Amino acid sequence: MLRIATCLLLLVAAARVASADKVRVGPGTYRPIFPSQPSEREVKVAAFLLDRTPVTNAQYLAFVKAHPEWQRAKVKPLIADERYLEHWAAADRLGDARPDAPVVRVSWFAARAYCMAQGGRLPLEREWELAAAASATHKDASRDPEFQTQVLSWYTQLSPRVLPDVGGAKNAWGVRDMHGLVWEWIEDFNAALVEPDSRDPNRKPFCGGAGATSRDPGAYAAFMRIALRSSLDGRSTTAVLGFRCAYDIKRRP
Repeated sequence: MLRIATCLLLLVAAARVASADKVRVGPGTYRPIFPSQPSEREVKVAAFLLDRTPVTNAQYLAFVKAHPEWQRAKVKPLIADERYLEHWAAADRLGDARPDAPVVRVSWFAARAYCMAQGGRLPLEREWELAAAASATHKDASRDPEFQTQVLSWYTQLSPRVLPDVGGAKNAWGVRDMHGLVWEWIEDFNAALVEPDSRDPNRKPFCGGAGATSRDPGAYAAFMRIALRSSLDGRSTTAVLGFRCAYDIKRRP
């Protein structure tokens, strides 16, 4: 009986730790930069859970040890490019990579696999942007010029060679490091491809020219996120691109 009770206490403690690593975001409203139609200028977003911080090197190392097919020496070229996890000392060893720094050099396919192994998924664009729109004091600071200027200022800075640890100041949802640390994968990362056909010389393709058709030409930080996402494919990896996971909130029957 004592052994059973001890096991139950450990399970409860583990559940508390897991819960503490996630925060509830939403419900809320997302305003797409490029709504596909007028009726989608405002999109309702149901409540969901989101990792408090980006996934770290240590967390991803535990994943590749449990799932060796995702080690850099074994991953298939179709689902991760040649720079996948190249900053690690070995396929299963971090070396100089900081354990609590966000993992980067991870493809969309790999990020999805990690989240699925945790019982989650990558966040949708509407979910990630809802969480990212919060300042330290307001859950929707998307129209706050001061906050948007702060976000944009990060995009103008060079990333450090050695990324700092996760755990920066939290926003009004309780999420940390949405801005100022790394860019992040989302599930529908290329859903916001701009509408013009780049083969048509009479139209303005991609993020710069397409800005004139957006709902808010002043939202440059959001334009930059769309531009980055639109430049990627699922096997891409970069030195400043990480991810975090989202989780559905189970509804009672």
